[in-house]
Amino acid sequence: MRKRIILALALTYALLGLLMNSVGIVILQSIALFGVSKPMGSTLEACKDLSVVVASLLLVAAVPAIGFRRSLIGVLATMAVTCLLVSFATGFTAMQALFVMTGLSFGITKIATYSAIGLVARDPADHASITGLIEGVFMGGVLAGAWIFGWFIDTGDWLRVYWLLAAICVLAALAWLGIRLDESAAVTENTGASAAAGWRAMLALAALPATATVLVVLFLYVLVEQGVGTWLPTFNREILHLPAAMSVQMSSLFVASIAFGRLLSGALLRRVGWLPVLLSCLAALALLVVAALPLAEGVGPRAGIAWGNAPLAAWLFPLIGFFLAPIYPTVCSVALSALPQYRHAAMIGLIVIFSALGGTIGSFLVGLLFQTLPGTTAFYLLLLPIALVALALPLVRRRIAGPAA
Repeated sequence: MRKRIILALALTYALLGLLMNSVGIVILQSIALFGVSKPMGSTLEACKDLSVVVASLLLVAAVPAIGFRRSLIGVLATMAVTCLLVSFATGFTAMQALFVMTGLSFGITKIATYSAIGLVARDPADHASITGLIEGVFMGGVLAGAWIFGWFIDTGDWLRVYWLLAAICVLAALAWLGIRLDESAAVTENTGASAAAGWRAMLALAALPATATVLVVLFLYVLVEQGVGTWLPTFNREILHLPAAMSVQMSSLFVASIAFGRLLSGALLRRVGWLPVLLSCLAALALLVVAALPLAEGVGPRAGIAWGNAPLAAWLFPLIGFFLAPIYPTVCSVALSALPQYRHAAMIGLIVIFSALGGTIGSFLVGLLFQTLPGTTAFYLLLLPIALVALALPLVRRRIAGPAA
């Protein structure tokens, strides 16, 4: 049953990740199908990100009260209906509604998933391993989504992709019906409390030095990951002069690298301490940035460019995802493992909020840097938050070792 629970958590989380990270594709297709402007299309980003924050603020106390398993079944059923309705969309408002529902559902899913990991993990090392596995499958879902959407776009009726996604949501919900999850460890006298009580629980956690340090690390990490992920196609197109379609396709190497790195780190962290692993990854990450970006300088446009003769930087730079991969799930796991189960939902609410803020600010800052600075300078400046994360991680371990609860 334990393996079935972990598999169901991973697949549910990956499915919501696929829907969340389809926003760039949907913006592109909405501009063509509904004739919306680029600024209007970009409102889909706000629809999903603000909805995630709202879900974390308003539902952090409600999800444990409803139950993690029942919350996930409800999310999957809701998204199945939403996807089915969106497949008949005739206007851009339907896409905005889709991402509002997707953001709300993802916020609930993240709270339920990370809380449930604490229920099935045997010890902190096992917790870190399961978290890495689930986050790896999540990135696999993101990668699969790009190719699934691409196939339906090629067929000429891309909205039909939502028929397939609705069917997958139904199947995932049915799978949860046959699974039992003991949630008694997450039940306290405060379970079922109001949203205000959930806010107070989050504020009480945020006031702890250990929590504050963890949230800063996660904010900086997501700033780097989203900054690279959002603007890597632009880097490929404008700096490396790849064709437009190829620029997008090669950026998927970044997602694939993260997925592979998280799956591998899930096994590694069962045997090796988390701090040496993460510090080694950060060192390798910085070296790879310094090695790859100079290869992009001086690359000019040329005819007949394809995968076989693409600039080396196009292959090398996305591999930073492999070394970024273990940081987020491991730091989340370390923080949650140090807290009693009943405080996990509040901690996850904080994690979701700071992750959303880091992603939004990271995408904006890197975009601003790309617009104002020449060449590869924008990505070089990401070495600063990487260095700050390296400095903060030993502090996280020292503070977590103390009384975190």
